[in-house]
Amino acid sequence: MPSTATDETPGFRLGDGDPRFTVRSATATAVALVVRSADDGRTTEHRLEREADTDRWTARTPDVRPGDRYHLLVDGPEGPRHDFDPTRPLLDPAARGIEPADPTGAHPRWTGVVVDESFDWGDVRKPDVPRDRAVVYEANVRTLTAANPDVPEHLRGTYAGVAHPSTIAHLRRTGVTTLELLPVQAFDTEAWLRAAGRENAWGYNTLGFFAPHAAYASSDARAAGATAVLREFKGMVRLLHEAGIQVLLDVVYNHTAEEGPGGPTTSLRGIDGANRYRWTEDDAAYYDTTGCGNTLDTSVGATADLVVESLRYWAREVQVDGFRFDLMASLARDGRHVFDPAHPLLERIRQHPDLQDVLVVAEPWDVGPDGWRTGAFGVGTSEWNDGFRDTVRQFWLTDIAEERRNGTPHAGIGRLADAMTGSRSTFGQERGPLASINFVTAHDGFTLLDLVSHDRKHNAANGEDGRDGSDDNRSFNHGIEGDTADRGVRAARGRSMRNLVGTLLLSAGVPMLTAGDERSRTQHGNNNAYVVSEDLTPVDWTDDEDAEAMTEAVAALTGLRAAHPALRPTRFGVEGQETPGATRMSWYGPDGQPMTTAGWDQPIHRVVQYFAESTPTPDGAHEAVDRVLVVVHGSGRTRDLTLPARDDVRGYRLAWSSEKHRDHERLRPGGQVFTAYGPGIHLFEVA
Repeated sequence: MPSTATDETPGFRLGDGDPRFTVRSATATAVALVVRSADDGRTTEHRLEREADTDRWTARTPDVRPGDRYHLLVDGPEGPRHDFDPTRPLLDPAARGIEPADPTGAHPRWTGVVVDESFDWGDVRKPDVPRDRAVVYEANVRTLTAANPDVPEHLRGTYAGVAHPSTIAHLRRTGVTTLELLPVQAFDTEAWLRAAGRENAWGYNTLGFFAPHAAYASSDARAAGATAVLREFKGMVRLLHEAGIQVLLDVVYNHTAEEGPGGPTTSLRGIDGANRYRWTEDDAAYYDTTGCGNTLDTSVGATADLVVESLRYWAREVQVDGFRFDLMASLARDGRHVFDPAHPLLERIRQHPDLQDVLVVAEPWDVGPDGWRTGAFGVGTSEWNDGFRDTVRQFWLTDIAEERRNGTPHAGIGRLADAMTGSRSTFGQERGPLASINFVTAHDGFTLLDLVSHDRKHNAANGEDGRDGSDDNRSFNHGIEGDTADRGVRAARGRSMRNLVGTLLLSAGVPMLTAGDERSRTQHGNNNAYVVSEDLTPVDWTDDEDAEAMTEAVAALTGLRAAHPALRPTRFGVEGQETPGATRMSWYGPDGQPMTTAGWDQPIHRVVQYFAESTPTPDGAHEAVDRVLVVVHGSGRTRDLTLPARDDVRGYRLAWSSEKHRDHERLRPGGQVFTAYGPGIHLFEVA
């Protein structure tokens, strides 16, 4: 595959007849590039020249070769926004390889490494996965395979381990189409964690936007150097693509590892800190909307360019399929730090010709003023839907707990129905249901098993005296806190897990699973395990009856989702109109009659029967009408429900139920009673 480097590409550009290096700084007065040869250790210093009327500093580098290590020396003015020191080695913001130069001390130094970017992609292309068919699986490279005995020990917890046949076989078995990796751009551990002898295990502390995190590569690749690390990463992408699985990267462009005042000056701060970070009006401190000490100022053109060039690199040179943007609300703040849904950076990402085939997913909030922006991003962007998460947890867990305590749940069925049909109230008619990335759990928060096993967080292992992690978990321990051998409690927890994952995978929108939830993974009640050692957090691959049953449930649900277009509309319908790609919806109460106004909101009801009928699309994606009936019973009481009697329906066949041991064979005519034995969700195929 030919290089996509252009004159605007930062860092090294080799092999095109005019090898050169470029870095940008509007405030520097002198920039030098220091290169140490991998062949003989000889050091060469290149003085960069500033191009007229620009912030671009360049030098020709005809003798630089892959494997050479390098750093920058940058001088400039003094002042409240500046941190120049011409003797301090700095990391190239566009380094394709990053290795430690001096890993000792409170603030380790890092060095860039020149890499050979060539790679044989063969005839492998990015998988074509329509968004309505996507099933996302969020995973950490290390913890996904660290405990998998089917992966060779030296590959566990690595890029190669992710691409191992056993890992790919599991993803395919569970119906995963899109693997979302927690940050894999080179990252560092925060100074205060390192001082406490601890490690950032998630990676939301970016050191460099172009280099893969070397510690996730196999030991052989690390020993061979940065080029081998990059090739292992590309090899992972290629093997996943061969299996039809997309690769989505969780990217952190909202802040860097340079932290706040007193943090390490490793790169951008010492190159052009005045223009790369947001500042208060009096220049006295960073204006921080991330909670991480600093926030990149994407209202500055050079900063936005760095983000776009990084995205181009990963999308074109590394062939990844999309990006999930951490704290994306921060990227969309203007020069006055105000959120702008039409921010120039967002428009560039949506419209850039090299990014047209990538999936763009926003974490639509930050910790700054007016930072919760779910539903505010425009057409072309999907968003993590925290409203879906909260509604589904509330309905199946805290409301059921409330019913146990007081006899009546907190709320009726209305909010859940909106969530299950694409959250139109959040995303609006134009954006449609695929704007919603639905999830019940994610990396930050309880695992699925912990969500049904703990009423409160247990974060002592984090060393922050319980101050970290959310207290709004909407969880329910089913009567006993933590692990238990009680069969009744374990059965109730299993039912709740199936209700949660069933709702997720039978709802309109794009579902996201969290790695290990299908294996009943636990973090023992820790809902913020970002610094917890890997012996507590990996996916458990040991033989376990409950884990196998949950995996089978997920596989069955993803299979049914793929088979039924009615469950995955691409558009919202309009009353009285035929809308191709939409789902026609009819709502029935527990008596099989059309839903009444009172039935939506009264807590005593908590039953809905949702008849969904797909609309064929002109492109043939949905060629035939598909019909299903989803029955939701949100109460711990047993109740007889009457299946809707319709002239166009011969009968209903139960295809999946969160209740175990239901009769899935016989055809049930409309008007027949279906008994719900406690809280459950049931999918019927319509004949």
